[in-house]
Amino acid sequence: MDRRSFLRTSALGGSAAAATALATPALAQGKRTLTLVTTWGRGLAGVHDSAQYCADMITAGTDGQLTVEMKAAGELVGAFEVFDAVTAGQADMYHGVDYYFVGQHPGYQFFGSLPFGMTALELNTWYYHDGGREFHDELGEIFGLKSFLAGNTGAQSGGWFRKPINGPEDFQGLKFRMPGQGGEVLGKLGVSVQNLPGAEVYQALASGAIDGTEWIGPWADEKAGFQEITKIYYTAGFHEPGPGLSLAMNREVWDSLTPSQQAVIEQVAIASNLWTLTLFLKNNGAALERLKSGGVQVMEFSDPVWDAFGAAASEVFQENMSDELYKRIFDSYQASLRSSSSWIQQSEGVFTRQRNRVLG
Repeated sequence: MDRRSFLRTSALGGSAAAATALATPALAQGKRTLTLVTTWGRGLAGVHDSAQYCADMITAGTDGQLTVEMKAAGELVGAFEVFDAVTAGQADMYHGVDYYFVGQHPGYQFFGSLPFGMTALELNTWYYHDGGREFHDELGEIFGLKSFLAGNTGAQSGGWFRKPINGPEDFQGLKFRMPGQGGEVLGKLGVSVQNLPGAEVYQALASGAIDGTEWIGPWADEKAGFQEITKIYYTAGFHEPGPGLSLAMNREVWDSLTPSQQAVIEQVAIASNLWTLTLFLKNNGAALERLKSGGVQVMEFSDPVWDAFGAAASEVFQENMSDELYKRIFDSYQASLRSSSSWIQQSEGVFTRQRNRVLG
């Protein structure tokens, strides 16, 4: 029995099973209702907005021939259940970040963000013009999905801590929330890594269930309220320099759509990628200033800490190289990163350095 057949005949838990009748595309006079489930709690700044943008624009772009009903995390299935729900046909599509699903295949890490990986611009270059999109599709074929990048948060922060991190030894025994291979990196530094959905992070930090957390960046973090709990904030992290968000559709549902409907969904995903990135960039600077005015200490990790991150990341990469597809994606990703980064550093990098020097 292949994975798709198994998932269709397996229970996904009460919440997913109850969703079956609701999630099946409703047909009425040529119109269909598609159910979009997300990894985001309703109202989470930026990421929930990105999912809503996709739902609204697909509905509008198809003149209502496709109506997308969005269900936030927990409303139909849990945040970490959306991948299997869509693969099994319990829901039609999901919006989320694919590194939540490295348990299904480690290659999904690349379509969120690799530790010490690509910025948003570099990721888009690889994805649209240097082989990334084809790898996303190859993974999707395994699991019965058709996937697209459909958002980006821009560079994410290093996180919130109850005490400063002066050296790598300060991670030993720390209970910290970080998903994906970023969490695996921290695990090698002695961290007790917690993988929590975004909607659960505030309460875990407030209760002391975790000692610290990364989330997204100043705007989303301020909206989440982490500054009410601790004032120590590291604004640059190793783990997500430009993480992509994904829109993934059950492949049988995708194949049943008309070419024009498929084109609308693909173009909406591209538009959402840009729209979401600029939404975060627009809001992050002002939010950081508000956080600082409220007493938040903005900090940077020391070079020895960054070195420890790098050494641990290299170990994590090597541990996954036995997977042939992961290795092929890694090699493609790194080759594109070297190429695009080299030009960016010699063009935009020089310009921004001189702009800041001349204009202050």
